[in-house]
Amino acid sequence: MSDSLSVNHLLGIKDLSKQDIDLIFTTADNFKDVLNRPIKKVPSLRDITIANVFFENSTRTRLSFELAEKRLSADVVNFSAGSSSVKKGETLLDTVNNILAMKVDMVVMRHASVGAPHFLCRHIKANVVNAGDGTHEHPTQALLDTFSLYRKFGSLEGKKVVIVGDILHSRVALSNVFALQKLGAEVMVCGPSTLIPKHIHELGVKVSHNIDQALAWCDVANILRIQLERQKMSYFPSLREYAMFFGVNKERLDRLNKEITIMHPGPINRGVEINSDVADSEHSIILEQVENGVAVRMAVLYLLASKVKH
Repeated sequence: MSDSLSVNHLLGIKDLSKQDIDLIFTTADNFKDVLNRPIKKVPSLRDITIANVFFENSTRTRLSFELAEKRLSADVVNFSAGSSSVKKGETLLDTVNNILAMKVDMVVMRHASVGAPHFLCRHIKANVVNAGDGTHEHPTQALLDTFSLYRKFGSLEGKKVVIVGDILHSRVALSNVFALQKLGAEVMVCGPSTLIPKHIHELGVKVSHNIDQALAWCDVANILRIQLERQKMSYFPSLREYAMFFGVNKERLDRLNKEITIMHPGPINRGVEINSDVADSEHSIILEQVENGVAVRMAVLYLLASKVKH
């Protein structure tokens, strides 16, 4: 297996080969060992400066990246667009050029516009990591989700994974579909017809509007939150009705004649898409996903840093 990624930026799962994903997983395994040591720091990125440029609010992803960067001993610059010159009309390129003037090697960026990280990497010399662009992709979330399954099952070949919920507004769903398929899993999406993109079956995924049938089919259920902040109109009558028809609760799981693994990328709307007795059960790997997020992001930053041109 190659010890180098085939890409200089992590813009989306679409651009990665299966070999790239395997390399990220092997590297993340090594960093998991580091994170379990009393001293959780390695000097791998001591001469690298990374800017976290978040044009959209994010707590979990930004903290996870920041922790990964600090564990690798990188110098970290945090930039939050909400409190910056962007509000005064500064463009994306102006903002990033100003950050690059500070001699930054890598940029981790979240932006509300689809394709913003792709635009960025064509105009700057730094390596770019997409931390979420609009409703398009969120590659490190898909990598940590699939890494969590790889840690549990060893191989994803032939595993059946259903992604439940707001597929239409979710960048996590698209990245997960690409990652799961590259690793040999079968994928289904499930939710109200108003929240399933019209042509998603063209990606080779099954589509269901019946949660009980979907749970009976799958080995793993990855449950997405309802993204009310992205919804410009009402896609279903009420949260109560959504919970009744699509919420994953203990009664639903008890009716299955098998055990399935439960995932959620967070943050959780408890009592809407998932109940606490499911989220906190022994079948849930939600906390492992959070822990694995730091190791996976360390792996991505470490592997891309080897391509930094000083």
